[in-house]
Amino acid sequence: MKKTIFLLFVLSVTFSSVIAQDDENKVRTLPAVDVKALDGSTFNTSNLENDGKPIILSFWATWCKPCVKELTSIHEVYADWQTETGVKLVAVSIDNSRSTASVAPLVNSNLWDYLVLLDPNNDLKRAMGVNMIPHTFILNGKGEIVWEHTSFSEGGELELIDIVRKIINGEDISDE
Repeated sequence: MKKTIFLLFVLSVTFSSVIAQDDENKVRTLPAVDVKALDGSTFNTSNLENDGKPIILSFWATWCKPCVKELTSIHEVYADWQTETGVKLVAVSIDNSRSTASVAPLVNSNLWDYLVLLDPNNDLKRAMGVNMIPHTFILNGKGEIVWEHTSFSEGGELELIDIVRKIINGEDISDE
């Protein structure tokens, strides 16, 4: 009986170790979730692509001053980023159904030329594990989530483009 219990214990520890290793090596990808485009049409995130180039995915809300500041700072250099790297920015608003109506006017008044998606039920937010905003993800050319960051500080957009450049050049970003 003791040998059986010991054998079961050894097997469970070994099995747990294999599962933990698989979780560490598991690649995170963008989940397929239905959200809304600014025109009200349904958009599934599985259709998000950028011809093998990186995508910046930024979760924000109209009431979040750091979020608006981040997207405005990026807007000032976004055309240059696109020319240099081909990066695409997707801004996902988590405004609820009451404040969603203010998203388009804010986007238009700031002349943001990003793809803006609406997640009023927070389905994508939950699927991505977003707890606070701004929360920014970078997807590599294969659609794998390779970097993420919360909060914004002045000059944060410079770190963002540096990471995009490293991804494009195949450099290691694990310490970023």
